[in-house]
Amino acid sequence: MTNSAENKRYDIIIVGAGAGGVFMTYELMKLKAKAKVLVIEKGGPLENRKCPISAGKTDKCVKCNPCSIMNGYGGAGSLSDGKYNITTQFGGELHKYIGEEKAMELMEYVDSVLCEHGGADAKLYSTGNSELKTIALRNNLHLLEAKVRHLGTDRNVKILGNMYAETGNAIEHKFYTGVADVKHLGDHDFEVVTEDGESYRCSDLVLATGRSGSKWIGDICSGMGIHMSSNRVDIGVRVELPAEIFKHITDEVYESKIVYKTEQYNDQVRTFCMNPYGEVVTENTNGIITVNGHSYADPALRTENTNFALLVTNTFTEPFKDSNEYGESIARLSNMLGGGVLMQRFGDLVKGRRSSERRMEKCFTRPTLKATPGDLSLVIPKRQLDSIIEMVYALDKIAPGTANEDTLLYGVEVKFYNSKIDVDENLETAVKGLYALGDGSGVTHSLSQASASGVYVARRLAEKYGK
Repeated sequence: MTNSAENKRYDIIIVGAGAGGVFMTYELMKLKAKAKVLVIEKGGPLENRKCPISAGKTDKCVKCNPCSIMNGYGGAGSLSDGKYNITTQFGGELHKYIGEEKAMELMEYVDSVLCEHGGADAKLYSTGNSELKTIALRNNLHLLEAKVRHLGTDRNVKILGNMYAETGNAIEHKFYTGVADVKHLGDHDFEVVTEDGESYRCSDLVLATGRSGSKWIGDICSGMGIHMSSNRVDIGVRVELPAEIFKHITDEVYESKIVYKTEQYNDQVRTFCMNPYGEVVTENTNGIITVNGHSYADPALRTENTNFALLVTNTFTEPFKDSNEYGESIARLSNMLGGGVLMQRFGDLVKGRRSSERRMEKCFTRPTLKATPGDLSLVIPKRQLDSIIEMVYALDKIAPGTANEDTLLYGVEVKFYNSKIDVDENLETAVKGLYALGDGSGVTHSLSQASASGVYVARRLAEKYGK
C-alpha cells in the first residue's frame, strides 16, 4: 500500500456532521479513542452556514446547493430553535433499541455537555406537573411529558462552535464533500467514494446523514440489501399568531407538545416545534421548499409572534411503500403554485377563499416570512386540511384567539420519517461494521435522541479501539 493510500485509510468514517455525528466525534475525542476518524459533511463549517434570506440578500429561497439551513456542521438542528426535549414519549424510538433507562441517561448526559459548553443559563422547562396538562385533558387534548432545554438558535450556534473548537483539531473533518457511493468490500471493510472522485477506506462506517440525507441513505442501504421500512409521513402547516395568545402556555412549559384525535376522521394531529417570539423560515430538502420555525435566546432578536407546526400523521399500509414521496408531491404543489411557500389567513381558509395581497394588507398579524398569499386547499388534501382546521378550533379552547381570522397558516410543513433501517441493540446493521444513527436512521426524530445515539455508538467503538 502506498503512502497516499495509507493516508486515506481510517478506522472510522462518519458520513454526516449533524447532531448524531457531532456528539459522536465529541465523545470519541473525550474518551481519547485510539482510532483514526474522518467526518465527511456535504455542507460547510458552522461559520459559513449563512442563509441568503437571513442575511437580507433575498426575500425567498433561491435553492442554494447545499442548503445552509439543512446542511453543514451541526446539521438541520444547528440553525433551529435549539430545543432539546429530554423524553421518550416523542422524538424517536431510541429507547426501544437500548432501553428506557439508558436512553434517558444519555439524553441527560447530552444536556450536561450542552450546559458545559455555554448552555448553563438556558432555562430547563418541565411539563410533568403542569396545570396545563389538566386543562388540556378537560378539552380532549393531551400534553406529552418532557423536560425541555431551550437554547435558542443564537446560543445553539455558539455551543456547537465551542464543541467544534475541542474536536476539530483531534478529528479530521471534510466539508463541502458529498458522498457519491459506499462500497461494501467485506465485514469491517468499506470504501467511501466522494462526489469529487476521492476514495477512502475504513473498518467501521457510521451513517449519520440526518433528515437531509433521507434519499441517499435509503439508496445506500438498499444497495447493500439492508431491510428498511417506510410507512409514515407527517403533513401540515406552520401556524403564526400574536405571541400573547400562547404566552400563558409558552411562559410555563415553552414547548407544548399537544396531541389531538379528530372527531371527523379519528386522525392524530399534534403541535410541533413551538417558537415563542420567533420567526417562520424556509427549508430546502432535496430541492423542495418547505417551512419551519426558529426563535432566539437574545431578547433583541425576538419578534411579536409565536409560531408552531400542526402536523397530521399519515401511516400507510401495503402495498404503498414510499411515504416520503407522497409528502414531497404535496410540497411540490405548494412550490408550483406559490414559487415556494404559500400563506393563508385562517379566516380565508374556513370561508373557502384565497388570501390575496389586498386581504393580507388588512391582516393584523404581521408575517415574519415573505411568502405567497394563496389557497392551501389547492395543495393539502381535504382529509388533512379538515383535521388541521378541527385542531385549530380545539386549541382555541385552551388558547383563545388561536382561531382568529388573522391567524396565519404557511404551507406546507412536511416531516419526512426516513426509512427506518433495521439495526440491532448497538445500532449496527446486518452488515458488520456499518452503523446507522440519528434522524437519518429513522430511529430518532429529535435533537436529544439523535445526539444520544451518537454518544452511544461512540462509546461502543471506543471500547473496540481502546481509549
